[in-house]
Amino acid sequence: MTKVTQPEKQYGRPDNERIIHFMKIAKPAAIISVLITLASIFFICTKGLNLGLDFTGGIAAEVTYQRGVDQDQVVQSLETSGFKHSVVQTLGSNTDLLIRMPVQDMKVEDLNAALTKAVQVPNNVATLHKVDSVGGQVGNELYVRSAGAVALALLLMLIYVTIRFEFKIAMGAILSLFHDIIAILGVFALMQWPFDLTVLAAVLAVIGFSLNDNIVVSDRIRENFRKIRGASPREVIDIALTETLRRTIHTSMTLTLVVVSMMLLGGDGLHWFSVAMFVGIFVGTYSSIYIGTAFALWRGLNRQDFIVQVKPEFDEEHHNIP
Repeated sequence: MTKVTQPEKQYGRPDNERIIHFMKIAKPAAIISVLITLASIFFICTKGLNLGLDFTGGIAAEVTYQRGVDQDQVVQSLETSGFKHSVVQTLGSNTDLLIRMPVQDMKVEDLNAALTKAVQVPNNVATLHKVDSVGGQVGNELYVRSAGAVALALLLMLIYVTIRFEFKIAMGAILSLFHDIIAILGVFALMQWPFDLTVLAAVLAVIGFSLNDNIVVSDRIRENFRKIRGASPREVIDIALTETLRRTIHTSMTLTLVVVSMMLLGGDGLHWFSVAMFVGIFVGTYSSIYIGTAFALWRGLNRQDFIVQVKPEFDEEHHNIP
């Protein structure tokens, strides 16, 4: 006997628009998320972050050349003079460079003279403008304050989303943001890529990107819970995710194009910022669907969470009308 397939309910949507059942694979996605988080924590604890000079302390010097110069040539010249592990970045053009290196055990006067000699390249006169030194204690304090800034940002976002939507959605959003941060740090720890202030700025930017995606989805979920009758919470969430999918794809792809452009053309100063953003775009888009909304659904999100309840004293049934 042939089984009759019931047509899928559209709940007011056009009949030709398919509903994507995102929550059908919510459990496998949750397992993957847990594994990614645990693996990231493992690499952070065992290998650690390759902290840049911003956090470990070091020396920064600005140099101007008469003509454009190749960064690799300057690095080689510094290494020949004994300045190992130097990082050379352009400051707007290939004639103005920023040189960063670990702390050197020498007096300021000797350091200036040694650097002035080390940055010279054949047939191109270099002028050393200023040399700034950041101690290890200052770098460590900056590291602690950066971690505090991220924690404060997560706390304020939890309060904001709770006020605007509902605590279940807020907890899901914060879990997804935590997942994004840990995933980025885990990749940088695994690959031992340098982690400096530019990467930290990328982490904060990813938090904003992911939170914005969570808010857009949450707003559509709230709207659909209020206008759709007879649908289960899972169906309402699937409809909301389907309706916002096009916007999510457009936003993610547009940002990806910008980030890839910065990665390829932005030079060393923007390279690791772009890499962190590139990783964050993918984990942020994924987490807003399979962590933020899935957690809220698991916690029992339903229509009653978005309906204003009428207090008994304002209900006509509880008053004796003469």
